[in-house]
Parts: sequence; C-alpha cells; structure tokens
Amino acid sequence: MRNPYDVLGVPKTAGEADIKKAYRKLAKAYHPDRNKDDAKAKDRFAEANTAYEVIGDAEKRRQFDRGEIDAEGRPRATGFEGFGGGGGRGGGFEGFPGGRGGGTGGMGGGMGEDIFSHIFGEAFRAGGAGPGGFRQQAARGEDVAAELSVTLEQVGAEEKLRLVLPTGREVDVVVPKGVSDGQTIRLRGLGQPGGPRAEPGDALLTIRILPHSRFQVEGADLRTTVEVPLEDAILGGSIRVPTLTGAVEMKMPAMTSSGRTFRLRGKGLPRKDGSRGDLLATTAIVLPAADEAALTEFAKGRRAARAA
Repeated sequence: MRNPYDVLGVPKTAGEADIKKAYRKLAKAYHPDRNKDDAKAKDRFAEANTAYEVIGDAEKRRQFDRGEIDAEGRPRATGFEGFGGGGGRGGGFEGFPGGRGGGTGGMGGGMGEDIFSHIFGEAFRAGGAGPGGFRQQAARGEDVAAELSVTLEQVGAEEKLRLVLPTGREVDVVVPKGVSDGQTIRLRGLGQPGGPRAEPGDALLTIRILPHSRFQVEGADLRTTVEVPLEDAILGGSIRVPTLTGAVEMKMPAMTSSGRTFRLRGKGLPRKDGSRGDLLATTAIVLPAADEAALTEFAKGRRAARAA
C-alpha cells in the first residue's frame, strides 16, 4: 500500500483536523454506495480508510513515523541474528543440517523452508510456494461495505449492537468512542473469504448517527433548548434539563434572558480519550398560556415608564 500521507494528500506536518478533513473528503467521494459500478472507487475507499486508521490515530501515527509499523498498521519485520553471512562458520545455524561447515552455505538439502517454518510457524506455512522454494502469501479476500445506524443514546452508552454483514455473518459491534456520523471503521477479517489458505478481506463499516428530536451534535458536545417559565426566568431557581441518560436539575440565576446558554460538563458524547463532551442548554422563555391581569398591568406600566 502507498504511504498514508500520499493516500490522503496531506504533508507529514499536517494537523489532526487537516487529516480528518482530507479523509472525509475521500470517503465521501469514493464510498461504495455512491460508486456501485466502479471497482476502482471501492479500492480507493478502502485505501483511504486504511490510511486514516494509521495516521488518524495519534499513537499509530507516531509508530508509523518512527518506522515501527507499515502503511497498513502492521508491525515491521526486524532482522534475526545469524541470518546471512559475515563472520560465522559458513553462515549456518548450529543444530540444523549444514550448520557447522555444511557445503551449501548454511542451508542445504531444502532446509531453508523448514528453518523459516520453525521460526514463523503457521504464518509461513499458510502461503503458496514461490521462487526458490520460499512461500508467498495467497491473495486475500475482498473487502465488503456495510452501514450501521445508531441513536445518540447508543453512542453515549457505547452499546454493543448486532449487525448482519453482506456476507451473511452476524457480529456484535461495540459503538466506538469518539465516533462521528459518516465515519468508516475497519472490522478486520470479516469480509469475503479468500482462496485456499488465504486471509479473508475486511468489513468497512460506515456509522450513521440518526437525527434526534431533542439534541443536536457538535463534535462531542450536544446542544438542546430548554423552555423556562417566565417567573423562573425572573426569580431564578432550579430547572430540569434533559440529557441522554435522563433529566437533571440545573440552578439558573435570577433575571435570565431567553437565548442564554448554560454548559453542563460531561453530559455529552464520549471522546476517544475516554472523556466526555458537554451539554449546551439554551433557554427559551415561555409566557403564560392565558392572559394574567397582574402581568398585563405590569407590562403596561413598564411600557409607559419607558415611553416617558
């Protein structure tokens, strides 16, 4: 796979917001639902998703920049002492045929495959035979695209939801922290099966957050409107504010105007780091439903005083 920075079209110095913006632009342009007859678009979508998984995560980005993981987020292979030549007894391995002065440069009699199999185990034996007797990884299965619609309450509670994939497989998916509407997450190994002894593809799951009748989403924060009776706005007091987990009491000062916004900390949506956003409650003053003589006389007196 190409360098994740090149895939998303951002420099290595790009900030988190620029990386997310670039990813969302590509994901929208190449989403399989919008390009059902374009196989290349599906590949670009998968490539952009993988790139964002690597450099869109702060820790993985540091690991990639240090060369610890590759462009797909997999740990890079490191060297093994004893491989190759240079100062040993014929470059072999003690305890294996050809190890002490064997006439084949240290790997005679077809033992190269056995040595690698001993070191790497089933991961090495899973591929097909390639040039020189070494194994090559078989072609993996295709990725599949799926969508999951969730409510704000489910996002807030990080619920586990049952999902049926296009392959017919049923899986339980936990709504991830910090998820946003339209974000695509990769479920590794849950795509189409590959060929014999090949890895399956992945499932690319796009999250759709359903509209809410009471709350609007602003990142990890939520915004809502709270109706306040006129007398409470004038005199102050305790009012009930709805949240995702039920109503809470909030102290409101006297002479609160309509449109004033109060911040209830930690009553929003979960972030990636485990913290939570806030709930922004904006007041809307509500007048009495029926005409009240005292209130009407008060308003007339205020108007007359202002005119004078």
